[in-house]
Amino acid sequence: MDALSLVPMPLADSPEATAVALEAQQDPLARILKAASDYAKEARSLATQKAYSADWRDFEKWCRTFSLDAIPAEPRTVAAYLAALAGMGRKAATISRRRTTISLVHRRAGLPSPCDQQQLLVMETMQGIRRSIGTRQQGKEPASLDLIRRAIQNAEGTLAASRDRAILLIGFAGGLRRSELAAMRCEDLDWNRRGLTVHLPKSKTDQEGQGREVEFLFGAQPAGTPLSELTCPVRALAQWLKQANIEEGFVFRRISHAQTVLGGLESRSIANLIKKAFGRAGVGEKELSRYGAHSLRAGFATTAWANGATELAIMRQTGHKSNAMVRKYIRSEKADRIEAASKLGL
Repeated sequence: MDALSLVPMPLADSPEATAVALEAQQDPLARILKAASDYAKEARSLATQKAYSADWRDFEKWCRTFSLDAIPAEPRTVAAYLAALAGMGRKAATISRRRTTISLVHRRAGLPSPCDQQQLLVMETMQGIRRSIGTRQQGKEPASLDLIRRAIQNAEGTLAASRDRAILLIGFAGGLRRSELAAMRCEDLDWNRRGLTVHLPKSKTDQEGQGREVEFLFGAQPAGTPLSELTCPVRALAQWLKQANIEEGFVFRRISHAQTVLGGLESRSIANLIKKAFGRAGVGEKELSRYGAHSLRAGFATTAWANGATELAIMRQTGHKSNAMVRKYIRSEKADRIEAASKLGL
């Protein structure tokens, strides 16, 4: 069962679908109701919809294992499921989202949620899980400028090296998410004398599409700097677009074995190539799990802060909505604690 659409939809090419389409054309109210349904689907991002659907499938599968009803589910069924997830080592944030999904599906079906506050068993089970396993989320290790340089120098291939270099530098210099890198289009690029302005029409924390602009400046490296050492994000991106002959559409693309430029990269593919780049740069296998695409975003915030940028300036570049969120990325807390401890005079 789809967590976000409990009413089965006919196949697109079936006679039933055709009948539904004709009925909608003839009935103005049907068209309005369909539009309302479409807008409701847009209330959540595609990534969130996929996550909820996967959560619901997992809950259904677990219920079938013990011959329990997934819908309507009893509070004790949900509480047992949450406890089972905790026993599997799932993080508190993941378990909480599963509970949200179960509640959402029941409400969409017009049924009372087994997770409502009056259902003390579910609520107290979740509280106990949070206290037992903790709620701290382990962020990705920030990428240092030295690591970025090494990753660029160890890039492999011709087209792929040019693309990966641009992704690393644009992601790091802009503090961008992998989804923002994947969605970037040539139409969103504004080249200017100082460098480049990128308009991001939508992002994870901007689902209503207000958009924001990210600035990229020319680097201080002199002309003629070897590509393997080029750390200027503007020149690196221009080099990739020229080499790949890309003038419109997605900026970052897949590359075939025959060195043909294909369609846009998915955000997961961008995460994988960034991790591979760090591996080639010398990050050991054990340490590599601590790095990912978010390392570029965390690395930008950490490096900018260390070089004197204010929290407000960092927020305007990264699009964070609060100082608290920025501070999760600025990984200088340990240095601050050491400095404070050194002032005791012991």
